[in-house]
Amino acid sequence: MEFKIRAEEIRNELVRKVEELSGQNVFACYQCGKCSSGCPSVPYMELLPNQVLRLLQFGKVERILQSNTHWICASCFVCTTRCPKDIDIAAIMEALRQLDLRKNRDYLKIPEIDGEEMAKFPPIALVSAFRKLTA
Repeated sequence: MEFKIRAEEIRNELVRKVEELSGQNVFACYQCGKCSSGCPSVPYMELLPNQVLRLLQFGKVERILQSNTHWICASCFVCTTRCPKDIDIAAIMEALRQLDLRKNRDYLKIPEIDGEEMAKFPPIALVSAFRKLTA
């Protein structure tokens, strides 16, 4: 008896949503690891980019959303340019952020940020962080 699992059996609603938002087929990844080996943000991530794709392939979107990886991703496109399957991993990370933001949770409490500390950062960095980390 042969046991095969097809992508259609694993592709749950959240995986479909990630694919829809990103325009990418997460099942195209064959785990070469080039995305993770070139990522400058890897030291700060709980999951490597290729691990994110593998978890998506297993339908474990909630496990990814519990990690910091999609928030740490700088969307620098190194992973995307290195991917031999032309998967836009940065778009997948953005789709994961969108799914998380749709839960209407704030990951950054703006009133709690010290004004002097905020003055140290360029305004564009603050705007980017506020857009990325607040609902």
